[in-house]
Amino acid sequence: MTSEKTLLIKYLGDSPILRVIDYFLDNPLFDYSRKEILESIRISRRTLFQIWKDLEKNGIVKVTRKIGKAKMYKLNKENEVVKKLIELDMALGKKVMEESVKEIEVLA
Repeated sequence: MTSEKTLLIKYLGDSPILRVIDYFLDNPLFDYSRKEILESIRISRRTLFQIWKDLEKNGIVKVTRKIGKAKMYKLNKENEVVKKLIELDMALGKKVMEESVKEIEVLA
């Protein structure tokens, strides 16, 4: 994760679960192993494994395939909570974009 916080993290707070969800929202085209996620969002292995159980149990993430012993995961876009988080992420992006346009119009 870059040092600049994403909109979702800025508005909802910087928690490990939100970092994982935000990672998937920012990288929707592929599936990822827990190791890849761990390296990208920079949280401890122990923390990831503690929260991962809840993410799977609540249907936030789902297994897409297995490569050897590694399971690959994606955000479960059929989950109602995930759908709402996607909507929120898009709404936040739209709001920031509109504010930026207003600022440009004022400066012009």
